[in-house]
Amino acid sequence: MTFHDTAVETFQLCRQFDDLRAVDNLDLRVERGTLYGFLGRNGAGKSTTIKMLTGLLAPSSGSIRMLGQNPLDPGQAIEVKRRVGVVPEDLALYDLLTGRENLTFVGRMYRVDRDVAQDRIDELFALLELGTDAGEEKRLVIDYSHGMKKKLALAAALIANPVLLFLDEPFEGVDAVTSRVIRDLLRRVADQGATIFITSHVLEIVERLCTHVGIIDRGRLVAQAPLSELQQESTLEDTFLAKVGSTEDVRANLSWLDEGDDGPAG
Repeated sequence: MTFHDTAVETFQLCRQFDDLRAVDNLDLRVERGTLYGFLGRNGAGKSTTIKMLTGLLAPSSGSIRMLGQNPLDPGQAIEVKRRVGVVPEDLALYDLLTGRENLTFVGRMYRVDRDVAQDRIDELFALLELGTDAGEEKRLVIDYSHGMKKKLALAAALIANPVLLFLDEPFEGVDAVTSRVIRDLLRRVADQGATIFITSHVLEIVERLCTHVGIIDRGRLVAQAPLSELQQESTLEDTFLAKVGSTEDVRANLSWLDEGDDGPAG
């Protein structure tokens, strides 16, 4: 893989929180034009990694190259960020604005032409079913459902037509219909040549959507390959469990469910 083939590269990337090393010497390689699924258990370092990649958290050590530039260099950071869209863990929406006002503000921050921004907002509202009647248009984001907020955050990430998109748990807490809408939209974005970096706990969605996978465990990258390569000998779930701990580690048991116990009281 050459320098020009990669959208994201990290070199010995670390993040230390007091005595905890949340990300430990991470060497990521994300090829341009791929749908990259970044997997790990709770607390494995996924969100910390994505926060460092998007400039929300400074690394303790190591370096990053993104779209051929250094986002940690103040002279290059703004240019990189103008080409990047982000759906962060907390969604970063303005609760006391309407959905349209949120998108208008984001468009202005990215310096998208006003007429272009309004056309894109209209299309995003229609495609993501964010509401087109007068009553819906006046609703503040604080009154949105969780699924609606997820879709609005995705619309905000897309309005500047980024070439690199970071999504932190975009499918968490959304219903099946919303999940399908988001998946279909992300495929269309990827088909246009964008690179999409997704953190997720939902292995089934990653299998359906992603072309490449990285697995992080206790801050360390334990696997990174095309999805098809990881699936040659087993399912993604089996590969994941083998990398982060044996199946014995994740089997659940309750003492009162053992054979021979009396059954439910009644």
